[in-house]
Amino acid sequence: MTTPSHSHTQTIAIISQKGGAGKTTLAIHLAAAAARAGRVSLLIDTDPQASASQWAEWRKGAPPEVIDSAPPRIPAKIAAAAAQGAELIVIDTPPHADLAASKAAECADLVLIPCRPSAFDLAAMRTTIRLVELLARPAFVVFTAGPPHAPHIYADARELVTGFGGQTCPIILPDRAAYRHAVAAGQTVFELDPDGKAAGEIEQLHMWACEQLHMSTRSQSQAHERKSA
Repeated sequence: MTTPSHSHTQTIAIISQKGGAGKTTLAIHLAAAAARAGRVSLLIDTDPQASASQWAEWRKGAPPEVIDSAPPRIPAKIAAAAAQGAELIVIDTPPHADLAASKAAECADLVLIPCRPSAFDLAAMRTTIRLVELLARPAFVVFTAGPPHAPHIYADARELVTGFGGQTCPIILPDRAAYRHAVAAGQTVFELDPDGKAAGEIEQLHMWACEQLHMSTRSQSQAHERKSA
């Protein structure tokens, strides 16, 4: 299995075989965090429900850019975006779709597996971990939509993921109303409440992902400083 070859473009695939894990919300916000930090970012929506594409329509052209793609076209869409200067591409995939998940993972430099810290979700997540292992891609489980203050729940979930042979992201994205309110309004949590907890957690996750991809960790303040210089 070859690795992605677009040297100046990094790609993150968001994959989970179970619905309700917050894939689209995570994809939207990672792409938005990159754009906010001054990167050229793109979200590729492979979900037939096209939730990310609908959200982009509500934004009336505000970044990040969102395009749709059938799974077999993902490599071509990435190549075209890379040729146009895209620095970070995020792929949103539908649940229960092996073809989309496989194709997205094949093209990814990093795979994130959003998962709620519940028994059913953790059991279903094993399928996704096996898929990523077969494709030999670096992958991390990101705990989402769980209680904000439940360290024992997350500790138990991490132990279970480790038992499955998976890795976990140190940044947790607990259930917060800000995500629902922002997405419903065609916004991000950065726009809805830039100083809120959700915005801070997404910023941490974005910087952590950049570190995994060996990209410079630009913060929004650094981006503004460069623009004003």
